[in-house]
Amino acid sequence: MTSKTNSMTTKTMTTQQIYDLAIKMGIESDPRGLKKVHELMKRKKIQYEKMSKDEKKYYNMEKLNNPYPDAMIFVGSPDKKIKKILAGIDIETPELLLADRIGGVDLVIAHHPEWPYIHEVMDMQVDFYNQCGIPINIAEWITKEWSREIERSTKPLNHERAIDAAKLLNLSLLAPHSCMDNLAHDYIDKLIKKNHPEYIEDILDILMEISEYQIATENGYGPSIFSGDKNNRVGKIIVEFAGGTSPSLKMYEKLSQAGVGTSVSMHIKEDARKEAEKYNMNIVIAGHYASDSLGTNLYLDEIEKNGIEIVPCSGLIRVKRFK
Repeated sequence: MTSKTNSMTTKTMTTQQIYDLAIKMGIESDPRGLKKVHELMKRKKIQYEKMSKDEKKYYNMEKLNNPYPDAMIFVGSPDKKIKKILAGIDIETPELLLADRIGGVDLVIAHHPEWPYIHEVMDMQVDFYNQCGIPINIAEWITKEWSREIERSTKPLNHERAIDAAKLLNLSLLAPHSCMDNLAHDYIDKLIKKNHPEYIEDILDILMEISEYQIATENGYGPSIFSGDKNNRVGKIIVEFAGGTSPSLKMYEKLSQAGVGTSVSMHIKEDARKEAEKYNMNIVIAGHYASDSLGTNLYLDEIEKNGIEIVPCSGLIRVKRFK
């Protein structure tokens, strides 16, 4: 018995294996479906082959294997064996200093990425909103206009701050953002479809079955209604957790025209909330950090099954779903 226990506690994974697991789980839970993801990856490889020599020189080759530009190993050797992970929602220099202070941390996992290509993953929204009933040309035009605005707004940011800190502290850093958002999206979408809610309050009851949302409610930031009333009937429901960031304001009119009555989202800005209200759409906000924690936990559970220690920080509500 003793030798068996020891073998379990000394089991490890490499950084590459942990990263590959994120991509695998992200693809399997992608709201676009496996077929569409594989089609898009095939097209990306064809586009790469048509690039000029200069274009290929600066191309990130990992994009040919990974459909999520906001998921990446930022610092560290892929072959490094991992026994202890510090995981959090937002990882910046303070959290990296914390990892160094704790000691023994082999890898830091962030939910939110330190990467200037968040706008690229917004392509996911095009096919998703097309599946919701919006014509593909409209979904594409609106999303591309919005993604260019996001790109312009993120260009001036200091993308290297946490990366440089990780390098100086000799810490490995990984951020599989969209992979974990996909997991949360898939989990909530399946749960809602299974329970067939009729009223908005039914959706809140479904969310409150989940530990992350229970804890968030205790701490004052649980699920809430941002547009509509608890006694409103839901109509057609969509879950909007994936796709990098929130949709364009212009999408709410199109969603309403496509028959969508209720959106369950992680977060929404006030101008977007007013737009949804204008077009008679119910908006249920599950909560940003609770939802991010849900997706992160589904991923971390698979890592922890391999005997790796997980230390939560920075807004991660750590809940295990295995014994």
